[in-house]
Amino acid sequence: MEELLPTGPREPLPRTTSTRTPIDVLTSPFTRFAQIEASGGVVLLAATILALLWANSPWEHSYHAIWEQEFTARVGQTVLTWSRHLWVNDGLMSIFFFLVGLEIKRELLIGELSSFRQAAFPFIAAVGGCVLPAALYLTLNHGGAEARAWGIPMATDIAFALGILALLGDRVPVSLKLFVAALAIADDIVAVLVIAVFYTAHLSFGYLAFGVVGLGISYAANKIGIRNPWIYAMIGIVVWFAVMQSGVHATIAGVLMALTIPCRQSNDEPRFRAKMQRLLDRFSAAAPDSSEAQAALHSMEQQCILMESPLHRIEHALQPWVSFAIMPLFAFSNAGVHVLGHFIASAKHSVTLGVAFGLLLGKPFGITTFAWAAEKVKIATRPAGIDWMQIFAASWICGIGFTMSLFIAALALPEGGPQDFAKIGTLAGSIAAGAIGCFLLLRSKDRTHQNDLQTSEASDVL
Repeated sequence: MEELLPTGPREPLPRTTSTRTPIDVLTSPFTRFAQIEASGGVVLLAATILALLWANSPWEHSYHAIWEQEFTARVGQTVLTWSRHLWVNDGLMSIFFFLVGLEIKRELLIGELSSFRQAAFPFIAAVGGCVLPAALYLTLNHGGAEARAWGIPMATDIAFALGILALLGDRVPVSLKLFVAALAIADDIVAVLVIAVFYTAHLSFGYLAFGVVGLGISYAANKIGIRNPWIYAMIGIVVWFAVMQSGVHATIAGVLMALTIPCRQSNDEPRFRAKMQRLLDRFSAAAPDSSEAQAALHSMEQQCILMESPLHRIEHALQPWVSFAIMPLFAFSNAGVHVLGHFIASAKHSVTLGVAFGLLLGKPFGITTFAWAAEKVKIATRPAGIDWMQIFAASWICGIGFTMSLFIAALALPEGGPQDFAKIGTLAGSIAAGAIGCFLLLRSKDRTHQNDLQTSEASDVL
């Protein structure tokens, strides 16, 4: 884009008084907060704490009453009457899974999972981080009805994990952040497959076929060049309803729809540059604030929209809604478990122990062991610039399994006793794993700094 800007000497900009409006002054702190990478995790944590405080207060009944109150949606002859809790878990969380699907597709096409060499190391590590937690859970819960919940400690909460790494700033190498991000995406792929295969109660093949037809229409729209996101949104609602009625969990529709969204640019770069240059010439020739200047600006905006792929456009549009509304609302409606008076009983229960130990021990040791084995047998190569201590430290951060763990708990266990124990285990295991991971990352950074100083001193002596 630099070639599109006028060249030659630049005149100094005139000194002006502040052009900030009162609303800019009021909203700027919130704007800066929203731009911080870790801010989504902060809001999610605040929603969790609020839910726990409310559920353990004298007003606990009102907390549950709010979420159990029914809400009816009517579209034509179709009427859906669900509790607010179900609307959040089966409705809004489908948008979260849609965003997860977009991230998966992007990573598979152009990201850290776009080639076998790039994908092998984090993907194999993610598999280890799923297998060992599930095995630990089943060891403590074999043979009973609770054994069905083995998927709870498998998943990493990408928002919390990347949020903590962002808060640690330059203490964490960029290559390590990329490794954790790629591992979390691979982790999500496994979690989505587990939900689709193992947490489907029954199947209606008629509705399932209807959903497949909807996905086919969306794929065909992609191939013939339809770029309007609202077309895909309408198709997605139909697919969501069909998948929900089929017995497969409705959130899977979000992932499948995401895989059909166009990811290619509609304009080639030379044509885009030529059009933008003509529009810049028109804008420069027009009088300031004239209709001609505004028309040129509008046309440039449209050309930028056409140049950006629908996948990136939709992902950027959804990210703040998911981070600051959907996920906190999910946490607020699901994390409200009564802990006071039940702590000793939950600490002895096999579900609590299975989930907590799965996240706290299974994730870090599963990730590190599988990653080490993959490098030893030369299937994958460790990313440059990070050592095994840093990978081990980051693997503890991956033991934060909040969002997906709570979601799977709601699918695998009935409300009340065992589900509450699973939530308590999730919270305990996630908090402990996150704290240990932060401590180890800080220690690894200090150790790296000391090694660099020693190397520098040795070179000075020589």
